[in-house]
Amino acid sequence: MTAAITSVFNDGIFAEQFERYRHDPASVDETWRQYFRIAESLFGQGAAAPLAPPSVTPTAAATGGATYDVAFLRKVAAAASLQHAIRSYGHYAVQLDPLGTPPPGAEDLSPEYWGLTEEDLRAIPGEALGDARFATAADAIARKRAVYAGRIGCEVWHLEVDEERDWFQRTFRDGVLTRDLTPDEKKDMLRRLNQVDGLERFIGRAYQGYKRFSVEGTDTLIPMLDEVIRESGRSGAREIVIGMAHRGRLNVLTNVMGKPFESLFAEFEGRHDHVDGNATGDVKYHMGFVGSRDVDGKAVTLRLAPNPSHLEVVNPVIEGMVRALQRVPGRSGERDELAVVPVAIHGDAAFPGEGIVAETLNIANLKAYRTGGTIHIIVNNQVGFTTDPTDARSTHYASDLAKGFEMPTFHVNADDAQACITAVRLACAYRATFKKDVLIDLVGYRRHGHNEGDEPMYTQPTRSAQIRKHPTVPQVWASRLVAEGVITEAEAAEVEQTVSQNYAEIHSRFKQSLLSSEKHAPWPAEPVSAPKAVATNVPVEKLQYVNEALLTWPADLKPNPRLAKQLERRRETMGEQGGIEWGHAEALAFGTLLIDGMSVRLTGQDAERGTFSHRHAVLSDSENGRKYAPLANLPGAKGVFEIFNSALSETAVLAFEYGFSTVATDALTLWEAQFGDFVNVAQPIIDQFIVADRAKWGQDSGVVMLLPHGYEGQGPEHSSARLERFLQMCAEGNLTVAYCSTPAQYFHLLRRQALRKSRRPLICMQPKSLLRLPQAASKLEDLSQGGFQSVIDDPIASQHRDDVRRIVFCTGKLYYDMSLAATRNPNVALVRVEELYPWPHEEIVRIMDLYPVIEQVVWAQEEPKNQGAWTYVQPRLRASAGASVGVRYVGRPERASPAEGYMDAHQAEQARIIAMVMDTGEVAAERSTMKVGQ
Repeated sequence: MTAAITSVFNDGIFAEQFERYRHDPASVDETWRQYFRIAESLFGQGAAAPLAPPSVTPTAAATGGATYDVAFLRKVAAAASLQHAIRSYGHYAVQLDPLGTPPPGAEDLSPEYWGLTEEDLRAIPGEALGDARFATAADAIARKRAVYAGRIGCEVWHLEVDEERDWFQRTFRDGVLTRDLTPDEKKDMLRRLNQVDGLERFIGRAYQGYKRFSVEGTDTLIPMLDEVIRESGRSGAREIVIGMAHRGRLNVLTNVMGKPFESLFAEFEGRHDHVDGNATGDVKYHMGFVGSRDVDGKAVTLRLAPNPSHLEVVNPVIEGMVRALQRVPGRSGERDELAVVPVAIHGDAAFPGEGIVAETLNIANLKAYRTGGTIHIIVNNQVGFTTDPTDARSTHYASDLAKGFEMPTFHVNADDAQACITAVRLACAYRATFKKDVLIDLVGYRRHGHNEGDEPMYTQPTRSAQIRKHPTVPQVWASRLVAEGVITEAEAAEVEQTVSQNYAEIHSRFKQSLLSSEKHAPWPAEPVSAPKAVATNVPVEKLQYVNEALLTWPADLKPNPRLAKQLERRRETMGEQGGIEWGHAEALAFGTLLIDGMSVRLTGQDAERGTFSHRHAVLSDSENGRKYAPLANLPGAKGVFEIFNSALSETAVLAFEYGFSTVATDALTLWEAQFGDFVNVAQPIIDQFIVADRAKWGQDSGVVMLLPHGYEGQGPEHSSARLERFLQMCAEGNLTVAYCSTPAQYFHLLRRQALRKSRRPLICMQPKSLLRLPQAASKLEDLSQGGFQSVIDDPIASQHRDDVRRIVFCTGKLYYDMSLAATRNPNVALVRVEELYPWPHEEIVRIMDLYPVIEQVVWAQEEPKNQGAWTYVQPRLRASAGASVGVRYVGRPERASPAEGYMDAHQAEQARIIAMVMDTGEVAAERSTMKVGQ
């Protein structure tokens, strides 16, 4: 113990630190700064007290004529260290578990650890600890214990920014945010807690055995959300977006969001509001809702985002929604981060356990994704389904992950409603002041099993027994108010009875309405119809204007000379010779949309340049690195252009863009994978949100996924965007899946996606080797005329259709591999299917009718037979081709891995596929053994 104290006073270390402090106080650690401030207050400005003789006499102004020696100063320093320890580690002494598990404590929270006694602390003036409000250090330390080791566990001293730590110090000192609730507020809290508990109990009685994922044990979540709404509204919020999993969701839907209790009871009775005729719906504790709350006469919109059972996956979704909602109408590119507040409610096992949490926290302060801070609440019932915390995480707190992202954290006991509200006030004020994330760890318990059909006694018998004996949250609060004299026991009982009776009356009226209403059959499903066609061609004059504007940048900007020459070529390709490449066509699509008032947002790991150096939407000055985005500075643009290189994340980033797209109906929202293969990592977002959001939740998204796809011998992780998975999930008009073969097709596809009123996600297989392939380039007239073609006939074979015996249908890059082959067979027509879903049946039938002597139809692809489009295409192509001809497959055989890892093996396979496509000698032999329609 003594060594720990005296080591601080090593003369060499002290001299070095003091010299640094004299020149720049910020250059030394906070503990040293505090120590030197103490010395200066006692011995005068610039003094070096510890190096002074054993006995010194400070100035009278500093000490009132008292004499201090080094031993005394050592005790002052020890008291300062104790104070710092309480601020830093006092949370380990807070009673957080409502069931009584004692806090772990920390030995350096005691005076004895620092070689001090209470008498020593009473002998030291409070001013010596930097707090003149208190006469002695004992009084100052007692106050610090009350703040940092009392009823709220505060973790704020790990924050690196001095201003933030100082803000918390001032806030705790002035006491405005940490004030006690008034008697009336305490009574309101009791009513609110009874409403929360009463709903859970009533549902448990009325609908026994039904899953509801009760909030009981963390009931204070609801009044905490009430306080978030009030405080945020008073700070300027007009909207609050909440994301949460199923625990407590039914209570949030009704008691916070305002969903009618009758609607909830109807869902328990099996009656659901239909989203549309094709809706399959989802369970009640996954559904979203939009409500409103009055705050001081101002309406605050509340949005609860729908969320599947993938728990934390909704976190980046709500961040994207908030980002879109924060845009200021009529003010290009501006956002109001106080106007819309995201609230993320987590589980204690899921917060440290699911990687998407860390991904979302990582992007919180990046310019592409920041939303001005999220208020996080961990609903901590100290168990994950049946898993104890010791098996669920390697850290002491469920919240410890947040420390690495510079987030202040408050731990509160869910039975202590006062502490919970104080934590919310602190969190909202911090968020409003610094526009950064903040977290509350609400430590409670789970009164029932994981769901109400689960028996917790099987796996947590002792804890479950404790919970059964423990009073409910409103009972605990009522007992406290009775003890304080705020209410009587009779008044507490009356509140509980009134709430319970109210739920019973609502339910009784609801049941009567069911009896009087006519039973009706489910709504019939409506046929899936293709979206209405939109004009996507653009007049030549507008295309030329946009092109010229994008090739004009400030005179003092000096882009890379080689790049400047490449971009300059875009002027030439607008002429009769053509040569418009992929990136050029994309820029023209974006530019024309921006001119017409449609905003564009594009993110991806290398989106600004493009993974394959084809986009160059952001120019860098070759001398000073200055950035300039021509599309963001397009003269006459009514829309806003945003493009960002994303963090190295697929899951969180795609989820963010999906969330953004559900709200930003005036924007074309795109996410580009570095390689299409990497979309694997974002599969939960595709499965849980993008594919079925309309069917489950009636939610629309127009997000575009750009997925580089194509076999160039780069191995199994750089070839396949898993086209087969998307096609397998296509149904009810839920997606558009396209695989364009020309820049013009891509141009029209993008514009169609932006201009369609019916918004659905677009899955776009993107090229790699075609990005600059001369044969794939387009002309200006291809953009100014026509539109997107779902099927493209063979421009060569169409000149002699009577000679064609075999039609080969294919997609994308393989078309050029085959059409440019040295052994091109004149009896083979190569037809490109540019849009795979919705399946272009009528267009394929039209193509088939153009070739009168067809003997065989082939589907050719690069991907293995069990991957790519074949399994999806086979039955549809048979139906479109008709029964008179056979349909066969040409491509790689079935394989476990998507592609070869060796270039020579890849080239051999590509050559074999092309040879089989072009060899029509086998057609006659096959006809003799093939059954009709085979």
